[in-house]
Amino acid sequence: MIIVVTILLIFGLIFFAGGAVGILRFPDFYTRLHPAGKLDTLGSLLMLIGLALFNLHHLSLANLLTSLKIILIVVFIFLASPTAIHGIVDAGVRAGLAPWKKGEKRR
Repeated sequence: MIIVVTILLIFGLIFFAGGAVGILRFPDFYTRLHPAGKLDTLGSLLMLIGLALFNLHHLSLANLLTSLKIILIVVFIFLASPTAIHGIVDAGVRAGLAPWKKGEKRR
């Protein structure tokens, strides 16, 4: 059980780090939002599932309810993060922010 939790936490950390690198390396507003939405959502999913499993190592009603709350947080993040990213992209489009084109200088 501890090995599975450790693997989930490590993979979650890898996805968070990949998201951070993507935010720093991509050239414009729209492409930077992609790793922010995708990789951070998956990283939080993996890490919170690992924490929920770790919490169940001493099975009791209190630990079971805590793990259930963690799973509900995962569901909320899965619903809220893509919706928020979509809203941010829509705001950029409405503000007239043009996507970066190859050959243009990065800002």
